[in-house]
Amino acid sequence: MKTVLTNIKKLYTPIQKPPVKGLLMRDIQVLHHPFIVIEDGYFTSIATGEIPKESLENAKMVDCQGTCIVPGFVDSHTHLVHAASREHEFEQKLAGVPYLDILASGGGILSTVERTKLASKHDLLHQARKSLQHFLSYGVTTLEAKSGYGLDLETEIKQLEVAKQLNNEGPIEIISTYMGAHALPKAYRDRSDEYVDTILHDLEVIAKNQLADMVDVFCEEGVFSIAQTENILEKAKALGFGIRLHADEIHPLGGAKLASELQALSADHLMAMPEADYEAFAKSNTIATLLPGTSFYLNKPFAQAKKMMEANMALAIASDYNPGSSPSENFALTMQLAANKLGLLPSEVLTAATLNPAYSLRRSNSIGSLEVGKQADFVLLNIPNWEYFLYHYGTQHTHSVYKKGICVYEKPRGIYETR
Repeated sequence: MKTVLTNIKKLYTPIQKPPVKGLLMRDIQVLHHPFIVIEDGYFTSIATGEIPKESLENAKMVDCQGTCIVPGFVDSHTHLVHAASREHEFEQKLAGVPYLDILASGGGILSTVERTKLASKHDLLHQARKSLQHFLSYGVTTLEAKSGYGLDLETEIKQLEVAKQLNNEGPIEIISTYMGAHALPKAYRDRSDEYVDTILHDLEVIAKNQLADMVDVFCEEGVFSIAQTENILEKAKALGFGIRLHADEIHPLGGAKLASELQALSADHLMAMPEADYEAFAKSNTIATLLPGTSFYLNKPFAQAKKMMEANMALAIASDYNPGSSPSENFALTMQLAANKLGLLPSEVLTAATLNPAYSLRRSNSIGSLEVGKQADFVLLNIPNWEYFLYHYGTQHTHSVYKKGICVYEKPRGIYETR
């Protein structure tokens, strides 16, 4: 099937070969009043000027109503599949109780673990579908989903099977990550090395059953050490998984340095990453994935994005959607915080929300930019320009969302818009 998009105000897309590092993240393409041709879910023409007659033959015409078009957003760090919520901890957070103290008392991740163990697949699917609808409404067309709320093989598999079913249902493409190393179960609190041994065993089961594409570890003081993290990730690499780290979030443990040494796809959080590690990190192709929503929600320092850019690191941004430290599916707000709190320029934000996270998920050959030959994942926005999207924060700018050339979301028109 052929589709031709017309009446587009402006097109914005990254154009560099990923990973896009440092100041090159500013280098985006802007086209005024382009037309786009899509065939069988892929872009076949993106140009300005008069539409060739052959492109119009037997084509479905779509009037984009003067909207702006950008690539579908890629959220490369979420904890999508879980049970319940944790608003009962909200007052503790407001009172300044440290997250690791909440975790040590049996709260935090461990409380979600207990609820997720008890939840049925039906319940997990129901909750995750609601979240995915929110993500879609903000233009997310590809999303990474971690396990990690089981901390035992049975529940971890349950989470991964739910994510796999959601990916099959669509329309959002879901890349699954096994994260059995998310926290220490209560039974292993003083026997962390023994728990690591169970993870090493479980990795083989996950690989055999093809339940995940990637493996992640929470490398942090009081959770998993540098040595334990390296042990897990080396085994994961040997089994063919892509590897990722929660690194240098609270303490400068050296997780980001380890990520670059292991050639991980991504090191995430990085609020406490030592500046001395920036240069070595920049020489790798590991993506530095920053999570401004988490800093905002926890009232913690933001990652030093501008210094990382100056050091020529490749940045991505992600929501870190989870029930404890970033309970929001509003990816537009994530991008707006990246501009207002991380200090990224609008063009840098676009690259960090599309092409670089796609690279970190091993999908940049097919998504992350508007290019001929790539999958037709894109968002139409009711904005005069991309800068306005970040300037007018906390609101819904989405007109419609397309996945593989098919419209999968349209914003309902409100009463004032219909008058």
